[in-house]
Amino acid sequence: MTDAPTGAPERGPAPAVSRSLRILTLLADAQGVPLTLSEIARALGIAKSSTANLCAALEDGAMIERDNGGYRLGRRVAELGGAYAQQFNQVREFYRVVAASPVLHGEVVQIAMLDGSEAVYLARHEGRWPNRFGTPLGSRLPAAMTATGLALLSTVDDDRVRSLLAGSQPFRQLTPDSPTTVDELLPTLAATRERGYAIDRGASLARITGVAVPLEPWAPVDPPLAMGAALLTEEADEARVAEVGAALLTAAQALTNPLHRPAT
Repeated sequence: MTDAPTGAPERGPAPAVSRSLRILTLLADAQGVPLTLSEIARALGIAKSSTANLCAALEDGAMIERDNGGYRLGRRVAELGGAYAQQFNQVREFYRVVAASPVLHGEVVQIAMLDGSEAVYLARHEGRWPNRFGTPLGSRLPAAMTATGLALLSTVDDDRVRSLLAGSQPFRQLTPDSPTTVDELLPTLAATRERGYAIDRGASLARITGVAVPLEPWAPVDPPLAMGAALLTEEADEARVAEVGAALLTAAQALTNPLHRPAT
């Protein structure tokens, strides 16, 4: 017997496309945990047979793949995410500039963009310890909790910050050191603007200190971007944070100027 739909009919010019996008979003939100066909069908509110057809099409395109009786995102999603990031000149140049930095080349350094109240991670330089720590590509974290998010928020005035974060208060605490309101956040942003770089001491990941700077867009259509390094807190004394902050500012200057070339 075919499962009956459990929700209202989906409206729009291309319901199959809308449902496919919802499947991809579901799997992204699952953070690598496979979802069964039944779980996906229930979440979409459509028949299991229809869900199976959509999943088969997505699997054929390598957008999703089977794993342990369920589905997870496929390699094609990563390829498309990489292609999206490579549209921006700064992301293309990021790897060269960081690799050439005496201070940054051994660190985990990432680029994130601001999307509403969240920081979305687009690019990653692994440094000396691949996968040691940091945020996986494509991840979203509350901008208020991360150094890259703080760097991005520091580029707008306090009224704009309140507007961007109005719907997310009180903030979901990721660690005991996470801020909970915009009023708690504003002094941190003021300090960020004054020194030129943001510091996150364990507000997003325990035992990790983030240092980040905003990047000036090369083109009006480019999204707001920031570049940040992730340091083990036990290694991140004031001198080390200041050294990394200065190196990030130097790298940001190189990424701001398309005529920059490394010294020979």
